Amino acid sequence: MTSGDLLNRYAGFATNLGIDLVAILAMTYVLYFRRHWRSDLLLSYVALNMGIFITMSVLGSVRVDIAVGFGLFAILSIIRLRSSAVTQQEVAYYFVALVLGLINGINLGDRALLVVMNVVLLVTMFVFDSRVLRERSRRIEVNLKHVYTDEAALTAELERQLGGYVVYQEIETIDLVHHHMTVDVRLRPGPAASASGSDEEAATTDARPAGAAAEPGVDDVAPKELAVDRASGDSRAGPGRHSSGPDQTD
Repeated sequence: MTSGDLLNRYAGFATNLGIDLVAILAMTYVLYFRRHWRSDLLLSYVALNMGIFITMSVLGSVRVDIAVGFGLFAILSIIRLRSSAVTQQEVAYYFVALVLGLINGINLGDRALLVVMNVVLLVTMFVFDSRVLRERSRRIEVNLKHVYTDEAALTAELERQLGGYVVYQEIETIDLVHHHMTVDVRLRPGPAASASGSDEEAATTDARPAGAAAEPGVDDVAPKELAVDRASGDSRAGPGRHSSGPDQTD
C-alpha cells in the first residue's frame, strides 16, 4: 500500500482528529484554564475527549453489533465524578468535552457542518461562562457560629460579613447543640443595603452637634430669666430711690 493510498484512506480520520484537537485545546486552555486556573482537570478533559473520539471512530469504521456499542458506553458510564471539589461549571466542561468527542468521532461527511457544531459549543461556553455573568452573582456556603431565627437579622449579618448584597439565602443545616448553622447564599458583589443604611445613620449621628440632642432645661433658661428680672427690677426701683433721696437727707 502506497503513501497515497494511506492518505486517501485515513484522510477523513486525520481531518476529524485535527478538528477535535483544536476544539478540545481551545476549550480546556483558552476557555477553562485561563478563567479558573485549575490545571489538574486539563488532563481529565483531554483524556475523556480523546477516549470518546477514538471509541466513536472505531464504531464508525468497523461493523459491530449494536449490543457491543451499548456495552462500550456502559463501560464509560462506570466512571463517576467522586471528587467533591468539582463544581457545576466544571461538570459542564466535562459534558462539552464528551460531546466534542462524539460529534468529531462519528465521521460526519459534511465537514462544514462539523466545524459549525464545534464553534457553536465553544461560543456557548465562552458566553455563559464569561466574567460578566459570573460576577453578577456568586454562590457561597457559609457556616455561622450562631443560630439566627430572624430572617432579616440573618440577611444583615451575611451582608456585613461577606460585603455584598444577599439576593437569596437558604438555611441548609442547624445545629442547636453547638449553636451553629450552614447557609447557602447567593451574593451579588457590591455594597450591601443594610451596610449602606448603617453608614448613613452613623454619618448623620457623627455630624450632629454634641448638645443638639439635649433638651433645654431649667439651668439653661434660668440665668436668662434672672437677668431679665434684675434688669426690669432695676428700672422699676430707680425712680423710687431717686424720689426717696430727699427724705433720707432730711
